[in-house]
Amino acid sequence: MKKINFLKKIEKENKLAIVEPSEEIKQSYINKSESNLISAKILLDNNRLEETVSLVYYSMYNLLTALLFKTGIKCENHSASIILLKELFLIDNSEISFAKEERIDKQYYTDFRITKDEVIDLIEIAETFNKKLFDFISKVTNESIEKYKVQLKNVLN
Repeated sequence: MKKINFLKKIEKENKLAIVEPSEEIKQSYINKSESNLISAKILLDNNRLEETVSLVYYSMYNLLTALLFKTGIKCENHSASIILLKELFLIDNSEISFAKEERIDKQYYTDFRITKDEVIDLIEIAETFNKKLFDFISKVTNESIEKYKVQLKNVLN
């Protein structure tokens, strides 16, 4: 119930809406996701671990945003998007939730320790997550898009 109330709040703030599905926007977010992961690996090779963590998360988040636009959902809130992944699409969101926590810790706080091995593990988590999500996106049909829109409308009403 807490998650549903949160989604309703985000909708009232005009940060969550049903829109026309967009292949063009979907593809632009897929491109951003791929670029983020490539950039993360370049940063890792140069021992820029903190920045790598942020880009790894954004690689995952941008692919999630691609899924949302593919299905006609615009969401401008990271937490709400992650909730929708699990509640609407029935996809485990633990990997992206973990990556988000890591990004927040490394981006906003200074009292952390991070190793190259931990960052390599995070990249592997992102690659697995992204592959699974990309596969899911490729199987979305017009019929399933309508189903997801109806389900979201029911949650928000």
